[in-house]
Amino acid sequence: MRAVLFESYETFPTLAEVDKPVPGPGEVLLKVAGAGACHSDVAIYREFKQGQPGAQVPPFVLGHENSGWVEEVGPGVTGFTPGDAYLVYGPIGCGHCKACSRGQDTYCENAATNPYAAIGLGRNGGMAEYVAVPARNLVPLGDTDPVLAAPLSDAGLTPYHAIKLSLPNLAGGGRFALVVGLGGLGQIAVQILTALTGATVIVTDMKEEAMARAVERGAVAVPGGPDQVARIREITGGRGVDAAFDFVGAAPTIKAAQGSLAIGGRLTVVGIAGGVTDWSFFTNPYEATITNTYWGTIEDLHEVVAMYRAGQIVPDVERYAMEDALEAYRKLEAGELSGRAVVTPHG
Repeated sequence: MRAVLFESYETFPTLAEVDKPVPGPGEVLLKVAGAGACHSDVAIYREFKQGQPGAQVPPFVLGHENSGWVEEVGPGVTGFTPGDAYLVYGPIGCGHCKACSRGQDTYCENAATNPYAAIGLGRNGGMAEYVAVPARNLVPLGDTDPVLAAPLSDAGLTPYHAIKLSLPNLAGGGRFALVVGLGGLGQIAVQILTALTGATVIVTDMKEEAMARAVERGAVAVPGGPDQVARIREITGGRGVDAAFDFVGAAPTIKAAQGSLAIGGRLTVVGIAGGVTDWSFFTNPYEATITNTYWGTIEDLHEVVAMYRAGQIVPDVERYAMEDALEAYRKLEAGELSGRAVVTPHG
């Protein structure tokens, strides 16, 4: 079968012929409906070096945002009907620690000794015609479009988890939320915040087109620039935002979000650009929190799918045929995408 293969560190992936997977005990083989191309993939093949913390050992098939139809089940698997559509929860932990037992494989206590981090992150992923996944990691999609759903397994789950933890900050009238960075995750974050809270959603990005799309979804846009923080505070009546979400994670974006916080506010850094910031008792608003999150839980993904099926989340998707998968990654690296690139191996 055809697949996008990560073969060597700091090397662009290849479109190659690989063996079709066979589902093992407890696994399900999916005929891939859609596989999202994510910046994390770019970090895997472009930035990580051998032996670096977080680096995954090649070769393996990329693709950790996956959806598909049941093709075959492995030994011991029951309850799945061929042709039914599912979304894939990507993280795979040890399966027996406290974190994994609550469905939070991303924070597995044995991550350092696990053979891989996730489907598509060390283990063969879904940027292929077929993918084998643990039955436990499948979330039913019903009769909704599985291609549009594919990005939800990361670009939907990651902002949802961060927002869910921040809901106490946004409960009540007169609350403000800030979304920094309006790529795939940021655009879905605007939709989640609008659906789950009554907060005024402020957005900021360097791309006018991205901000315009967020404004269409009910947000208030503030362009980047030297007066960015002042303008955000002006919108909040000088108080600052109750919850901020940085989907970039560079030093300037962290500082902008940090400078926009209200007393008791919460900043969640979701983006992994590796930025750092300063903290001081005299400049940090009292009881304001700076934290980070990574992906989410299986339970969260079930809730994300419920929002998708209810029409509360509609991902912006650009579809690519399998033969154009490498072009999708090229455009992702070049910043030329206006939506999430989703590869559809079967048309």
